[in-house]
Amino acid sequence: MLIAQVTDIHLGFQPDDPAELNRKRLDEVVATLLALTPQPDLLLMTGDLTEFGTVASYQTLKTVCAALPFPVLPALGNHDLRENFYAVFPDAPQVGGFLQYCYDAGPLRVIVLDTLEEGRHGGSFDPARAAWLDARLAEDARPTVVVLHHPPIETGNGWMTEDLDAPWVRRLRGVIERHGHVVRLVTGHLHRAIVTGWGGTTLAVCPSSAPQVAIDFREIDPEEPDGRDMIVAEGPGFALHYWTGRDLITHFGSGGEHPVLARYNARMQPTVQHILHERGKTDA
Repeated sequence: MLIAQVTDIHLGFQPDDPAELNRKRLDEVVATLLALTPQPDLLLMTGDLTEFGTVASYQTLKTVCAALPFPVLPALGNHDLRENFYAVFPDAPQVGGFLQYCYDAGPLRVIVLDTLEEGRHGGSFDPARAAWLDARLAEDARPTVVVLHHPPIETGNGWMTEDLDAPWVRRLRGVIERHGHVVRLVTGHLHRAIVTGWGGTTLAVCPSSAPQVAIDFREIDPEEPDGRDMIVAEGPGFALHYWTGRDLITHFGSGGEHPVLARYNARMQPTVQHILHERGKTDA
């Protein structure tokens, strides 16, 4: 099973430009995913679907999703607005007014969480949402992927990080630690590819399809701008989560054209043969 992920799309950043940069970058990622063989079984869109949460931006997103040959599972991020999202996607599930739902992916179960608190940049996860997640995890012991926008981690980047002692982080961690069949937390928000251990499982942050956040581990002073790089035009990113039947393996890639430096031809055949022969050996 192959699960694709795109995040932090930020459609509508240039609201009067139908050919805006973020739409172009999303299209490059989509084209790359559609060219895969095999194609993904489903696509996670993990929040900040739009820049300003406008109806027009969600309508653009709906047009993109309608052209895809696989299911799309959306989550909401801090740039999204629930009312406008549901105006365009009225059939999207709701639990207590939040976009939280389960998806049966055969050997895997996917649970999408809503960590949006409108007007707040960081995450939120109140007791009601936590109780819902706890109950869903308790009712099915299949390997489970938990999907959310905000990663509850400290990154080392002073302006794009989370307080590990925040109540919502401790609340979520308490639920995840109780359920050993959570094989991955899949998130966005940070505009970089990041992987870490968290709550007894692995947490993977997908790079954004919109421009990336610059890597910088220096402390940042909110009172003294120092001219550091903040947003950089690295390629539009995506993730692929491959279920082997035993483990979930996460790959990161970027959309757009890439120079091909080698192809599988007669020159490369001996290398392939050697690797496959070696892999088939058993130790005495």
